[in-house]
Amino acid sequence: MSDDLYAQMKQAVIDGEAEAAAALAQKALDAGLPAVDILDEGFVKGIEEVGDLFARGEFFLPELVQGAEAMKAAVAVLQPALDASGAERKALGTAVAGTVAGDIHEIGKTIVCSMLSAAGFTVTDVGCDVPVEAFVEKVREMQPDLLLLSALLTTTMPNQQKTIAALKDAGLRDAVKVMIGGAPTTRAWADEIGADGYAEDAIEAVAAAKALVGAE
Repeated sequence: MSDDLYAQMKQAVIDGEAEAAAALAQKALDAGLPAVDILDEGFVKGIEEVGDLFARGEFFLPELVQGAEAMKAAVAVLQPALDASGAERKALGTAVAGTVAGDIHEIGKTIVCSMLSAAGFTVTDVGCDVPVEAFVEKVREMQPDLLLLSALLTTTMPNQQKTIAALKDAGLRDAVKVMIGGAPTTRAWADEIGADGYAEDAIEAVAAAKALVGAE
């Protein structure tokens, strides 16, 4: 019974069916399956497969987005049960992710957050158009291993640099690894502003994140 449900969960994410993913998550909870098992044995397997298909060029951005949305829908259903049970997945590390001030692009960041969660990171998505000070406060409050800064516009890229500078001013820079991404960003820009890592897409982001926390 559970194996069949897990297979359906995996397929729902591969197919990008958010409503089906949410319904399956609830069905599994109602059947008494542990929330952490539902996540790891079902939905995570799906998003991993989506990532592999994308890396092989068999899936493209729309499929990646739909898979991430299905994963997100399932996690939303499972979160209360995960919190209530106190079940902690063995996390590779903690991450805070957001799109910098002046930039309302969310898709890329959302995909990265889903892929990092699937890989075993505990991720807090602080949204888009996030002020520099808000990132600093979040780092101070949560003490994450990683801070992920996304910028999709050349005009908002400088806010990645300003956030790193603000972390230095706050005495927090050495406490967190900063990774940047977004269409106009480059490895050269990451080096220029003193970021610890850079990723061109969600697949690369997972590999870079693992390397930064020593999980490779």
